Amino acid sequence: MEKLSTTVILPEKFQGPRDDIPEQVGMIWQQTKAPLIVPVLKVLVYLCLAMSIMVFIERVYMGIVIVLLKLFGRKPEKKYKWEPMKDDVELGNSAYPMVLVQIPMYNEKEVYQLSIGAACGLSWPSDRIIIQVLDDSTDPAIKDLVQIECQRWANKGVNIKYEIRDNRNGYKAGALKEGMKHSYVKHCDYVAIFDADFQPEPDFLWRTIPFLVHNSDIALVQARWKFVNADECLMTRMQQMSLDYHFTVEQEVGSSTYAFFGFNGTAGVWRISALNEAGGWKDRTTVEDMDLAVRASLKGWKFVYVGDLQVKNELPSTFKAYRFQQHRWSCGPANLFKKMAAEIFRNKKVNLWKKFYVIYSFFFVRKIVAHIVTFIFYCVVMPATVLVPEVEVPKWGAVYIPSIITLLNAVGTPRSIHLLMFWILFENVMSLHRTKATFIGLLETGRVNEWVVTEKLGDALKSKFGTKAHKKPRIRIGERLHLLELGVAAYLFFVGCYDLAFGRNHYFIFLFLQSIAFFIAGIGYVGTFVPNS
Repeated sequence: MEKLSTTVILPEKFQGPRDDIPEQVGMIWQQTKAPLIVPVLKVLVYLCLAMSIMVFIERVYMGIVIVLLKLFGRKPEKKYKWEPMKDDVELGNSAYPMVLVQIPMYNEKEVYQLSIGAACGLSWPSDRIIIQVLDDSTDPAIKDLVQIECQRWANKGVNIKYEIRDNRNGYKAGALKEGMKHSYVKHCDYVAIFDADFQPEPDFLWRTIPFLVHNSDIALVQARWKFVNADECLMTRMQQMSLDYHFTVEQEVGSSTYAFFGFNGTAGVWRISALNEAGGWKDRTTVEDMDLAVRASLKGWKFVYVGDLQVKNELPSTFKAYRFQQHRWSCGPANLFKKMAAEIFRNKKVNLWKKFYVIYSFFFVRKIVAHIVTFIFYCVVMPATVLVPEVEVPKWGAVYIPSIITLLNAVGTPRSIHLLMFWILFENVMSLHRTKATFIGLLETGRVNEWVVTEKLGDALKSKFGTKAHKKPRIRIGERLHLLELGVAAYLFFVGCYDLAFGRNHYFIFLFLQSIAFFIAGIGYVGTFVPNS
């Protein structure tokens, strides 16, 4: 059979020697650019600019609210009735509400003693508090350790219950749901929840319970997180910057304006009657805490955020753990938005403005648009305009808006303002995973219900390495390669080189820096290194 001539494959103008393939590809690019690529890229630029404006307006609005709150000193204790709990001579300890403290855990070898010890150290009448350890551990050795620790505190007179189940259905939501079914829970009025790495101060209940006792319309009191390992490595410093903004601005604004915000899943106290009225814990998404908060809010319940009450906890310090956490935190809200948007819109118990706030601001802009625009615009579309000079991004969209958004984000952690450039590069890298997870949540595909418990190291590194804890152990490079990051790094580096040689946008400095950031993440040289042993 005769070989097909090149005329069968390419139009006549593309015919030529086979060693001119690069030239032919260039000609194809020139022929398709004007009718196809330019219009598509223009549409993407317009969409990204629109999303950038949404995020910009949202950040400026929250910034204005925070300034007003600071100027007028509008603290929760002033907005709601708050009085310290007092002894009653006649009623004695029965004057105090019964409090359940739940500690869900799963193979938490490094931190279980910290959380159980902190919970057992809470100051509250001993006959009016129950500590409930919900152990889903699959490692028998760790189970034994947790049970022994619970028994140790029980021998000291603490009312502590060690509860296990024969499956992990529903993961954390399933464990909390099972925990609420025990007969002794029926006598409890409120439930405080702490993840296994959280260490509340002894006065935690004295500062939160009065909000619930004196305000019958409040369902949730949420405390702020305080990170004990923020200075462990550069990655934990970056996390602190993002989470400090979340607590300092987003949670504060939601609490003060609409009495609504997303429950952080820990370091909070729920009114049990409100929890039950909302339908209890559900495991339909990987953000059971946010799910419960939205459903309770739709029932008309209010939430209070107490920013000056901080609970110590640990940030994930390995890149692997952080990637899994961010997948869950990005996929879950998107999936919940898809499941609840119509229900929120049809709800009759909350006013139109609150519904708009929850659907548009809380979900659409913060949980979906912010993730997508960060990666698609700054790591894909803007670099693509270097290769297609017919499409331009206005300076206000490429420079001014992202600069203002970045500066507004820095208010949460003033001590890290000098790390702002590193934070920008790192957030752009993580936006790749957040965008991917967001689409998985919206489309309900692949890893939509994947739940990987965030690894906590506690003092593990110190105990293994002693004073040499910060010396990175030898790691097989093949175990740490991340092809997605390396692919984006190659794309940005190529575009940067093109811009330096032929371009007119002068993006090459940003492109080279961002490609280096993606490359470093791609080879896994981020965060704390932990040997497999």
